[in-house]
Amino acid sequence: MNQTLVIVKPQAVARGLSGKIMARYEAKGLKLVAVKLLKAERGLLASHYAEHEGKPFYESLLETMCGGPVLAMVLEGADAVTAARMLNGATDPLKAAPGTIRGDFGLEMAHNVVHASDSVQSARREIALWFPEAAAE
Repeated sequence: MNQTLVIVKPQAVARGLSGKIMARYEAKGLKLVAVKLLKAERGLLASHYAEHEGKPFYESLLETMCGGPVLAMVLEGADAVTAARMLNGATDPLKAAPGTIRGDFGLEMAHNVVHASDSVQSARREIALWFPEAAAE
């Protein structure tokens, strides 16, 4: 059993997709252990995406993620990191298979609907950033 962080991005929240997306993870068998709807502060996003600082897309990524509320979730299950990423599909929605979240709901790379941790180590770091109250317990 492990945990992963999933973020439903602002454009997907604005389109009313949060419930449908959350239901996909739950239908797969992942347990929702924490959730919050919030307008992410730039500092939180800069920490979250620190490995991308200096890359050409970094500033637009932060702007996009600051564009509205996000739904942040901690999901738990057997190999939760891999399961969530498989459900998400390829990062580029136009290359994501039908039946995946990005394949079904995304059209553009800049608006690819969801984020999910890419490793157990990243998940631990990201969960501590987004859910510091859980890390303190």
